[in-house]
Amino acid sequence: QVRLVESGGGLVQAGGSLRLSCATFGKIFSINAMGWYRQAPGKQRELVAVITSGGSINYADFVKGRFTISRDNAKNTMFLQMDSLKPEDTAHYYCNAKVVIGARLDDFWGQGTQVTVSS
Repeated sequence: QVRLVESGGGLVQAGGSLRLSCATFGKIFSINAMGWYRQAPGKQRELVAVITSGGSINYADFVKGRFTISRDNAKNTMFLQMDSLKPEDTAHYYCNAKVVIGARLDDFWGQGTQVTVSS
């Protein structure tokens, strides 16, 4: 069974920084893409950033230049460095992994970590 566990959220003032981590647990042969998503109260979950096993990266426009996604393929761990945080970045942040299981590519989600940015 594959589990994802996020950490690193918290309360920070506008302009501050946080670093989120996503650790994976379980028997994992390989992970294709990993990504960070977020969901604010009353809003739909949205993509923040995604990184493939080959290192290709895509960011949502609203975080470009402020957030940096990275991953350690050897440890199946992913990070999100968030700088210049804004109050509108306040949300629950979720880790997603597309895990290769046999001939399938399955989606797994963590429970999320709360990020609150005060003005």
